[in-house]
Amino acid sequence: MHGFANPARFLRIARWLTPACLILGCVVAGAALAWGVFQVPPDRLMGDTVRILFLHVPAAWLGMAGWMTIAGASVAELVWRHPLAGIAARAAAIPGAVFTAICLVTGSIWGRPTWGTWWVWDGRLTSMLVLLFLYFGYIALADAAQRDGGGNGRVAAIFGIVGAVNVPIINRSVVWWNSLHQPPSITMGKSAIDPAYLWPLLFATIGFSLIFAGVVLARMRAILADIQAEARLRRKAMAEAGA
Repeated sequence: MHGFANPARFLRIARWLTPACLILGCVVAGAALAWGVFQVPPDRLMGDTVRILFLHVPAAWLGMAGWMTIAGASVAELVWRHPLAGIAARAAAIPGAVFTAICLVTGSIWGRPTWGTWWVWDGRLTSMLVLLFLYFGYIALADAAQRDGGGNGRVAAIFGIVGAVNVPIINRSVVWWNSLHQPPSITMGKSAIDPAYLWPLLFATIGFSLIFAGVVLARMRAILADIQAEARLRRKAMAEAGA
């Protein structure tokens, strides 16, 4: 892990990996969505509304994965003092929040014809909404730490670790509480989804995951560029003050 701690080494790798992830992700996700929209047959019960599955499920997965990225990077920042860990956590926050919001919006659109309502306060929906608010809180803390010169970075990192408690709650909510939301369709080594839906869903998840990775890498490069530019300006100001 510390082999990538050098910003120059990271930037050399990220320079080609960022467009590779974004381009490949767009191609795979676009093909999977086209497959799901135009080739997959309507569901016996939900009809054509089932097609929102191919956006809703990857968005839900990446909303949770984004926070686990924040939590893992926060642990690396606090325990191992990894120089890029805090930057990685900050970079994952906004795309994670965007995918969480997409999950909530598409779930609401899907729920209206399926359940007869836009929203119900069940465990899955409520815990996912809490995740979005956690993202907002983390983004605010991370921005405050950046303005403070990194002085409050530990607070944001601790918040990122504590907030991870909500992720298993989201995952197990449909098991712990009986609600309108269907139980898990994919579990360890099992799937209740017909292969006609499962394969395009798998490729859509891979494609959007690559897009997520590309956006995180691009944001890390942008944050590093801002830090380096700020450091150069600070050195220049000190040199002018000492002249």
